[in-house]
Amino acid sequence: MQALSERVHLEHLSPTIGTEVHGIDLAATFTGQDFAWFGNLLVERKVLFFREQNISIEEHIEFARGFGDIEVHPFTNNDSAYPQVIRLANDRERPPQINVWHSDVTWRECPSLGSILRARVVPPVGGDTLFADMEAAYDRLSDETKETLGGLMAVHDNEVFLRGMQRGGASDEAIEAKRAEFPPARHPVVRTHPVSGRKSIYVNKVFTRTIEGMADAEAQALLQSLYLKAWIPDYQCRFRWRVDSLAFWDNRAVQHYAAADYWPERRVMERVTVIGDRPR
Repeated sequence: MQALSERVHLEHLSPTIGTEVHGIDLAATFTGQDFAWFGNLLVERKVLFFREQNISIEEHIEFARGFGDIEVHPFTNNDSAYPQVIRLANDRERPPQINVWHSDVTWRECPSLGSILRARVVPPVGGDTLFADMEAAYDRLSDETKETLGGLMAVHDNEVFLRGMQRGGASDEAIEAKRAEFPPARHPVVRTHPVSGRKSIYVNKVFTRTIEGMADAEAQALLQSLYLKAWIPDYQCRFRWRVDSLAFWDNRAVQHYAAADYWPERRVMERVTVIGDRPR
């Protein structure tokens, strides 16, 4: 049988990040060798995109499971029948609120390997997702800055979700129980990819709070300078959604930003997330 790499066509969206994979049906049965090829391509290109994938929720989950165990997010709006699936629905009454650069669930001890996001309903225009290559961002830091960052540890927490619970009317007891269940996590400011060995900037504006052993004013100034690296277009690619498009990003090496320019139009997405390892 023809190898998967010989059956598909790859269309790169930028020099270092983002590739559309054409000529493939994600509902197919893949071998271990196929998943290894996907995994290697993901590490190399950091975000993979697929068009015209009219797959079921079960097939969405099954494809993700080929890369590892599946996460159940403890704070989000999960599908009642399939708790592994996060449903992200925005419209006039529910304005989008994730238009900020971030890396997913870095408040976990073992943040995600990556997420596979599917478009169910898309606005006529707008609602793109942008991705930033944080390995390229690290590579272009000065040697002096790289030396400064080496060995630094950052503290990440889930306060944004706890505040959401509070706004939703959750009791103080329930909020404190979640805080105790998911305490702040310590991760290196510069992460080494477990597969490629490449280094990347691993702090983000949503979940990173401070840097250990550093005065808060100094820590915040350094963090702000690092957050802004994701804003540089040279490190980015941008994806325009169509119904049944999918994006699979390597959460260990990229940040993403969901543009909120489509409000008050409707946008509905479904996400399945693969559990990752402890950052080193």
